[in-house]
Amino acid sequence: MPLDTDPLIQPPRRPGIIGRLRSNFIAGLVIIAPIALTLWLIYSVVGLIDGWVWPFVPDQYQPNALLNRWFGSPDGPPITMDVRGVGVVIFLVFTVIIGWLGKGFLGRSVLRIAERLVDRMPVIRSVYNGAKQIAETVFSQRDTSFDQACLIEYPRKGIWAVAFVSTDAKGEVQTKLPGEDIITVFLPTTPNPTSGFLLFLPRRDIIVLDMSVEAAAKLVISAGLVYPQDLPVKQAPEA
Repeated sequence: MPLDTDPLIQPPRRPGIIGRLRSNFIAGLVIIAPIALTLWLIYSVVGLIDGWVWPFVPDQYQPNALLNRWFGSPDGPPITMDVRGVGVVIFLVFTVIIGWLGKGFLGRSVLRIAERLVDRMPVIRSVYNGAKQIAETVFSQRDTSFDQACLIEYPRKGIWAVAFVSTDAKGEVQTKLPGEDIITVFLPTTPNPTSGFLLFLPRRDIIVLDMSVEAAAKLVISAGLVYPQDLPVKQAPEA
């Protein structure tokens, strides 16, 4: 009996207009939501910086005051405008100037004197030193990033986790650990990779991955939903 005449075999039903509308809406939401979230975050951060910078700007140099001074009419209503983003420009210029001064001899001398004064204050000293270490780690232009992504057996044998190779163990850690070629490994948590565990492992206990550190970070943040597609998977050599 032909398939099209078999009463037990029904052709697939086409989705109705409601189903197609729902599918199109979800597809559009997938496209729009990341763009809208990104724009909203940028708009919010810019507004936050503006709100923090503008109180330090004298009133005669505020955008509304400048607009009324240059383009305003004495008999007309005052011009008001929310110029968002100018505070960010002022902050960037101010930061560049401070960095340029800090690199000079006079700036380094003033900074050393100020840090010596801060070191004498019990509570402020701890806060400043912690903030300084975080800033130097995040914004340093030196080669302080992770070298490679790797796999390690954690929390027990037979269970593998994605980690990042930091550097070779040094100092007291290297001298007191048994064995040779000990490396420092950072094991991030999911979905927040900024927290995790600092581990010291023999190099033979890790499997270095071909994927980049950025791709491995996306894999961790997405909880395994986003796999890198830029590199072919290499088969492990047979024993």
